[in-house]
Amino acid sequence: MVARLVIAAPSSGAGKTTVATGLMAAFAGRGLAVSPHKVGPDYIDPGYHALATGRPGRNLDAYMCGTGLIAPLFEHGARGCDLAVVEGVMGLYDGAADQGELASTAQVAKLLKAPVVLVVDASSQSRSVAALVHGFASWDPEVRIGGVILNKVATDRHEHLLREALGESGVPVLGVLRRAPAVATPSRHLGLVPVAERQAQAVEAVAAQAEQVLQGCDLEGLLALARSAPELHAEAWTPEVVERLTAGGRVVPTRSAPAELLPTTRPVVAVAGGAAFTFSYAEHAELLTAAGAEVVTFDPLRDERLPEGTSGLVIGGGFPEMYGSELSANDPLRKAVAELAASGAPIAAECAGLLYLARSLDGTPMCGVLDADARMSSRLTLGYRDAVAVNDSSLAAAGARMRGHEFHRTVIEPGAGAAVAWGLRQPERRVEGFVQQGVHASYVHTHWAGAPEAAVRFVEHCGNGPAA
Repeated sequence: MVARLVIAAPSSGAGKTTVATGLMAAFAGRGLAVSPHKVGPDYIDPGYHALATGRPGRNLDAYMCGTGLIAPLFEHGARGCDLAVVEGVMGLYDGAADQGELASTAQVAKLLKAPVVLVVDASSQSRSVAALVHGFASWDPEVRIGGVILNKVATDRHEHLLREALGESGVPVLGVLRRAPAVATPSRHLGLVPVAERQAQAVEAVAAQAEQVLQGCDLEGLLALARSAPELHAEAWTPEVVERLTAGGRVVPTRSAPAELLPTTRPVVAVAGGAAFTFSYAEHAELLTAAGAEVVTFDPLRDERLPEGTSGLVIGGGFPEMYGSELSANDPLRKAVAELAASGAPIAAECAGLLYLARSLDGTPMCGVLDADARMSSRLTLGYRDAVAVNDSSLAAAGARMRGHEFHRTVIEPGAGAAVAWGLRQPERRVEGFVQQGVHASYVHTHWAGAPEAAVRFVEHCGNGPAA
């Protein structure tokens, strides 16, 4: 059994990331093996979690992966650890729009049978904090709020008033944090600046967060609360669940597949990384490996060639708009990507990857794989998506359903190719994305743990075909 805590808040901006990351680093500094998790589709916070713990940050998304996979994915990530810290998303009870509690921090806490620590921004209140905490603690009796951490407390007098007000609430105060500019992490149009873009400063910020937590939080009380969580009785998820479709249409689990059905060589799947492409889920590489691929990471900002023997390419999300000139200046790699696409090799591109494959981004030449141009926009596109594959592709068969998430301030024109990638069912019906030869390019981020057949299909399309 892994001791566990969920760090939540009444709303965004209360300091969840600062507290969660600080706790992870503080407990790791004590010699505990800490497993970091993030509720929802966020890619950026897990980078800070990984820095704090030395382990991959993992997401728990009940919308994209389904409620039934939350506990198994948690067990997979937390295997062998002493403690797991789960950072929530938005406000405690906020989830997918018009879907009730689905994908909320509260739902994930219930699925994990984990106690919740509520982080409250106390900067503009005193006695009212008791009413706020009482409301959150009593709203859903299945959610166990085991303690409160008061953040942005101004003075000793302010702390006294807050503690006095909470004294009769029945919810213990497990931490009081003063305002501290050193722990702040800079933000821009899509949230925090990723670790990969500010490595040295990020290390300093995480160290400052750990120190703040050490000084202001009751670590023994928090650890005792985490250890009070009951057993989950859930079998850990494994990437070996991927299934391979045989030529006869029969489904055979990879781990028991006859040798003659498996590829004789492991196709190389190149995965874009570096500062421009920081958005990825740890399970994707694990699923690709389990499906038979050799996964090799490369940096489009630095590497002028694709990895040796590349027969498939995955380009996830990130911030190409921040590095447009550098990406464009790497002409040898742009040509290599275009040549790989022209060979028919499978390429899965999401959001930033879509922009990189376009003809141009804000007028700067990109790879030119897609007959489309992208540009920055003042409009934020954000939300979960229920998607149906319109055409057969290297990622999905026509008619296949996948759930995903959009999060960007760019537009691409046209928004879809002659063969479109997805038909979106909500929040409004529309088509988007591009399917051409082996390319599947779209704004929609997907989590393959919820659809492992995507990884299998992609690797199968790699086969023993053209290699870069």
